[in-house]
Amino acid sequence: MRVISGSRKGTPLKSLPGTSTRPTSDKVKESVFNKIGPYYDGGTVVELFGGSGSIAIEALSRGMEQAYVFEKNPKACAVIKANSEKCRMENQLHIERKDARQAAVMLKQNKITVDLLFVDPPYAAVEYYELVNELAEQGLLGEEATIVCEHEKQTLLPEQYGEFYQINSSVYGNTAITIYEKRG
Repeated sequence: MRVISGSRKGTPLKSLPGTSTRPTSDKVKESVFNKIGPYYDGGTVVELFGGSGSIAIEALSRGMEQAYVFEKNPKACAVIKANSEKCRMENQLHIERKDARQAAVMLKQNKITVDLLFVDPPYAAVEYYELVNELAEQGLLGEEATIVCEHEKQTLLPEQYGEFYQINSSVYGNTAITIYEKRG
């Protein structure tokens, strides 16, 4: 696993050994960023279920200004920290050692507007995709925000979350990526 493009292109990243996390493959990550970006001029990325933090790091490498990664597993948080240090992103990448269900409260308290939201819970925990509704209802998603949900290909996600409509859905083996944006 590595940073695919941008200022930290080619930097190898660590992931937590074992099966407690499921890192997004480089192939899927590259495809997602080719569809949604591929580069940014500032903005804030929020990665729920951070694992290794590779999505947030990729977004920062491609020009996002700040990243907030929610991960409750302390060992995974240590991996995220090591990856952010290796990429010299410690001042941009904020690790929130919290359950993803606490994201809306923390983001609202700190007046953070999300420009890119990446949601990748354990595949069996489909109820976590409802967090997207919570963030949308609380006005935490920017006007031009993009929502990316990674899920098992058999899991069907809704056509819309609030004002955000499904614009693309792609399958990579057993993994599916569904992307949402506001219609304009």
